[in-house]
Amino acid sequence: MPWIAPYVRSDGTPVRGHSRWPTGARREMTIFAGFALAVVALVNATGNGNGNASAESGEVTPRPQSTVRYPIRFDDAPPPRIAQPRPTVSYPVRFPETEGSR
Repeated sequence: MPWIAPYVRSDGTPVRGHSRWPTGARREMTIFAGFALAVVALVNATGNGNGNASAESGEVTPRPQSTVRYPIRFDDAPPPRIAQPRPTVSYPVRFPETEGSR
């Protein structure tokens, strides 16, 4: 993209510097984007490009079965200890009363 330097038009209007697409570049980019979209659509239509021979013959490929049983329990581990909250000060903290809090 060429950079157009700031200039003043013949009627006195100042123009800030900016970039501009070269002649014909928008058309070329549109053609390229259309081609890229067509390629993506074709790849998705063919099953993401996987060359699976069994899919063409109509056979269903088995999927791996999950071997996990939920909830997960660890029988060897002791029960988790729950931390008890402890006060950080040994005296009560008194806050000043304001007229709006009554």
